[in-house]
Amino acid sequence: MKPAEHMVAEAVAETPFRYRIPRRGAMRVPGVVFATRRLLPEASGDQALQQVADVATLPGIVTASYAMPDVHWGYGFPIGGVAATDIAEGGVVSPGGVGFDISCGVRLLAAGCDRDGLGRRLERLMDGLGRRVPRGAGRGGVWHVSRAELAEVLAHGARYAVERGHGVPRDLERCEDGGTLPGADPGQVGERAVDRGLGQVGSLGSGNHFLEVQAVDVVHDAAAARAMGLAPGQVCVMIHCGSRGLGHQICTDHVRAMDPVMPRYGIEVPDRQLACAPVDSGPGRAYLAAMAAAANYARANRQLLAEAARRAFAESVGCGLDLVYDISHNMAKLERHPVGEDAAPRLLCVHRKGATRALPPGHPDLPADLSAVGQPVLIPGTMGTASYVLTGVADGDAWHSTCHGAGRVRSRHRAAREIDGHRLRGELEAHGVAVRASSWRGLAEEAPQAYKDVDEVVAAAEGAGLCRKVARLVPLGVVKG
Repeated sequence: MKPAEHMVAEAVAETPFRYRIPRRGAMRVPGVVFATRRLLPEASGDQALQQVADVATLPGIVTASYAMPDVHWGYGFPIGGVAATDIAEGGVVSPGGVGFDISCGVRLLAAGCDRDGLGRRLERLMDGLGRRVPRGAGRGGVWHVSRAELAEVLAHGARYAVERGHGVPRDLERCEDGGTLPGADPGQVGERAVDRGLGQVGSLGSGNHFLEVQAVDVVHDAAAARAMGLAPGQVCVMIHCGSRGLGHQICTDHVRAMDPVMPRYGIEVPDRQLACAPVDSGPGRAYLAAMAAAANYARANRQLLAEAARRAFAESVGCGLDLVYDISHNMAKLERHPVGEDAAPRLLCVHRKGATRALPPGHPDLPADLSAVGQPVLIPGTMGTASYVLTGVADGDAWHSTCHGAGRVRSRHRAAREIDGHRLRGELEAHGVAVRASSWRGLAEEAPQAYKDVDEVVAAAEGAGLCRKVARLVPLGVVKG
């Protein structure tokens, strides 16, 4: 299917929380969008639904090309897109199905104090966090590593950071993959990516990344909240960031490598941003090895930021921080799932771009103390709005996946044109949210008005049977990249 042959993809309602894009043209499977009518991307300007249809043309894709309630236009895949390819049937891996910020994700820590106990110490705490947390587009990190140390970070992730004294063993028990994604090969990471990653271990970056001090506002599932270490009024820290410039460069390098070799494998895609290669091929294996290295970098990055937050809390508040969970939302992972009428387990390459894995209770990959309640799913809102802790459910659709945040409705450029960052900070602080921002423009780009309503997004995800709510958190202070 060539781009000129595209027709506008239309979503047909099947239930109040599920829409279908019927197969046509080169689509191998239908598209399925979990959303309400209000949450569907606008027809003008946002081509996310067409991207859902385009992803459905990928070789080896099975069941459906999925999209979450926070779906919006992205690079190749929509942000909020989920797709699995059958490796034995020539299934492909596409860097566009992971995104530039490989293993961007969320880490939640629970403090040993409640909102009332924090009281007037909030401003002092925010000043301490503002000093200790490197942020912005350039270099600067908590941990200054050598090239040899960076190779260990790429190979072993948060586990290496903890071994070097940056954290405690329990942190690894509450981190996806135990803090280390297997299969990483630092040798598949180019020199330019290494150079970009050297000075950024333990840094937020820019854009929608943040470190936020929060309080548990509502508990929806008391048993699950207790198992996760959460209680009403408890102070928490949520960290949202990824693999920084290193991950971006890896994506760029491997898209360029895959684009010219697709004809060798008989692959045609409707959009060059969907460049891909069979998982079981040289280019496919090379990308997955480099992607795993970037994922390990991201887990180490969040581990170092958690340590910076712990130091700030110890100095300003006199309490500690325990890790609730760390989960990524930009990944391609090899997983076994039942497929087809016979429900036979198959090895799939599951792309989750702006979508979060949501394992159900009893899943073998869960820590023992979370097995009864399921995997914590961490959903950040926007500044001044709520965030959520969810959990996976039995029979969860889309390969046990759910949303990852609120989802954009205005581009960063449009938000910066229409919103005054200085005024926005005043409004947030008037509502009791302390703000430490690196620039007024960066603040404006991430204004709440630029995003969907996170409460509505989470309600749609739960209504679609993808997850269930555990707790709602509200912001007390934010450090913005």
